[in-house]
Amino acid sequence: MPVHEHYIDGEWRSGEGEETFESRSPATRETLGEFQRGTPADVAAAVEAAEDAQEEWRALSYVDRAEYLWEIYEELKDRHEELGRTVSQECGKEISEGKADVTEAWHMVEWAAGNARHPHGDVVPSEIPSKDAYMRRKPRGVIGCITPWNFPVAIPFWHMALALVEGNTVVWKPAEQTPYCGQIIAEMFDDTGIPDGVFNMVQGYGDAGNAIVENDTVDTVLFTGSAEVGHSIAEKLGGVPGRDVALEMGGKNAVVVTEEADLDIAVHSALMSSFKTTGQRCVSAERLIVHEDVYDEFKSRFVDLAEDVAVGDPLDENTFMGPLADADQVEKFHDYNQLAREEGVDVLVDREDLDAEEIPDGHEEGFWVGPFVYETDYDDELRCIEEEVFGPHVALIPYSGDIERALEIHNAVDYGLAGAIVSEDYRQINYYRDHAEVGLSYGNLPCIGAEVHLPFGGVKKSGSGPASAREAIEAVTERTAWTLNNSKDIEMAQGLSADIKTDDE
Repeated sequence: MPVHEHYIDGEWRSGEGEETFESRSPATRETLGEFQRGTPADVAAAVEAAEDAQEEWRALSYVDRAEYLWEIYEELKDRHEELGRTVSQECGKEISEGKADVTEAWHMVEWAAGNARHPHGDVVPSEIPSKDAYMRRKPRGVIGCITPWNFPVAIPFWHMALALVEGNTVVWKPAEQTPYCGQIIAEMFDDTGIPDGVFNMVQGYGDAGNAIVENDTVDTVLFTGSAEVGHSIAEKLGGVPGRDVALEMGGKNAVVVTEEADLDIAVHSALMSSFKTTGQRCVSAERLIVHEDVYDEFKSRFVDLAEDVAVGDPLDENTFMGPLADADQVEKFHDYNQLAREEGVDVLVDREDLDAEEIPDGHEEGFWVGPFVYETDYDDELRCIEEEVFGPHVALIPYSGDIERALEIHNAVDYGLAGAIVSEDYRQINYYRDHAEVGLSYGNLPCIGAEVHLPFGGVKKSGSGPASAREAIEAVTERTAWTLNNSKDIEMAQGLSADIKTDDE
């Protein structure tokens, strides 16, 4: 098996380091590939190449830059089935999610490349009739992209497609759990013939990502990943002149089910929100806040389905939940389940350790878990309902009273990424809309999923500045306000005198 290299300045390089690492399927532990482990020196070389390429790249028109992305758009569509399977093999998502990951990637490329032909800038009326006032954007320069393993194809294109079309160059570090998907994306860029140094990829671990953050030549860092890492990036870059950051991190998300809910929709939305991607989406729901009037029926139906959710081979179309991503995720899941028990919750579903017959043949080495569901009255001292687990660990929390009480519980966490409300009462929905402390919200839907043209980001500890769609343009460009005088005379706004006065007068 060849050792895959970094992609720097238009060529494949083994880099400065001697260490390699493997990508392994979380379902089988089968080795998918071996990769060079990047070093800070490799990152420095990639950043230097990106800086050198920036002037030539930004000199191209929007449309010319987008042409390289259109080639990738076509390849993503042509290789949909193959790449979807690769995603499922490498990160463990069931196959429909693996394919959807690739679909989302080409949708993002389509949006970014298509935006090249849309109007840019704003014309602003001036106080002075003879003046034209308008705004233009220019690329910030070198963009560092650090992306997670749970969406190994889609999220890189959230970051990179827009950054490149806007005229920036890119240095990208894929997640160490999904380097094979990163390799394929780099091969796609290489196939386009994109100018050397415009796109660069360094494989590796957190030290490589940290080298991107600490390199002063990197003008903006786009990060999607854990809150712990994101907050450390914010601490390093917050307030640093000339540098910017957009962070999309985790959440302790909730679905609110009111007394006016359609329980068919409520149970379906809760199952999807809690267990898709085995609870390993930053928007997954780990809290279900349910009104006491419908609580017993909701609990009965939700628990029955959680007991039977199909856990299995991610390549099997009958699977609903694949494995967790790695041993660290399994350990964290077990630790928080034990914490919940110690905090006195009532466990309703405990499939933490699957029975042998539930594990697919030939997959015994995989990171298999099932749903863990419990109920508890709300108590702000309970860590299990305050801290993100990032797995199929779900709390049912009954509430009484009105929608205001539901939102008090909903908002009583440090995070604010995503959430949903299920109700047939539009006043309750609108109250949720206006008072939920989230960046992404849903009505009568699961709190997962987003269309690429909508901003994806949170508030509080969940993020700072969406790392995709239109709002990400702010992070990868600088805006200049232009005023052009069409007169031979100089006339100032606000009544400021333009007369030149001398002592002779």
